Amino acid sequence: MNTIKNKLNVCKAVAFVTYKEWSAYRTHSMVSIFVGPVYFIVQYYIWTAVYGSAQTLYGMELSQMIRYFGASALIGYLTMDFADWNLSMLVRTGKFLTFALRPVNHRFFALSQKIGHRMLGFIVEFIPCFFIFTLLFRVDMTPASLPWTLISVALAFLMNFFINYCLGMASFWFVQSNGIRAVFSLISGVFSGSLIPLVFFPEWLQVLQFFLPFQYTAYIPVMVFLGKYSLGSVELSIPVVVTIQAAAVLVVFLVSELLYRASVRRFTAVGA
Repeated sequence: MNTIKNKLNVCKAVAFVTYKEWSAYRTHSMVSIFVGPVYFIVQYYIWTAVYGSAQTLYGMELSQMIRYFGASALIGYLTMDFADWNLSMLVRTGKFLTFALRPVNHRFFALSQKIGHRMLGFIVEFIPCFFIFTLLFRVDMTPASLPWTLISVALAFLMNFFINYCLGMASFWFVQSNGIRAVFSLISGVFSGSLIPLVFFPEWLQVLQFFLPFQYTAYIPVMVFLGKYSLGSVELSIPVVVTIQAAAVLVVFLVSELLYRASVRRFTAVGA
């Protein structure tokens, strides 16, 4: 019990310090207030042209598609992660040594940092863009079920972190992992559903997504927000989808645990 309490205290302290540190550079985050709406406008005109006179495409009406991209943008503000870049920098410069000597492992420290960073993102990115979408663009951004949406977003938050942290650990084996991270980022952008709903892909590729980590970071939380999930000709209830998402997060967490232990053993503190 004391161990859990100590970890919560550490998480709270690190998150608060990270929040204050990034608050000094909040104008950097506030750029998203302009980028998000511009991206949304582009998507709005693209999909309005794609639909034309059609009522639905792949079971989605135009209004649902607009809400899809609005939700995708807002959820992206809550789940954005930089753990791969940060870990890669620490390993490359040898500064990871300071964390290797601490009683708190770096992965937990990095997760705590992300919590603080996204707390700031919630204030300076999520809230302003939420009001821009609802008041200026008149888009209904009310989730079908707030509790399930919050759970799914929290799981996407964790999934995004563990995936990126696993990518960052490639730096323990390679001098430069920028190429690996760039390729993965490109693939993730396509297959996570943030650029195009996954129902537009061939059916065999949709089925494959159940065994890949991508949809659990974006597509599932957005569909939970909309209150309807279907992929690969399979329709699932929201509780079942969120349960599958939780199981996927657990699998990736276990993978990250194995990689972390192997990576720490390999670390040589070159550059320290």
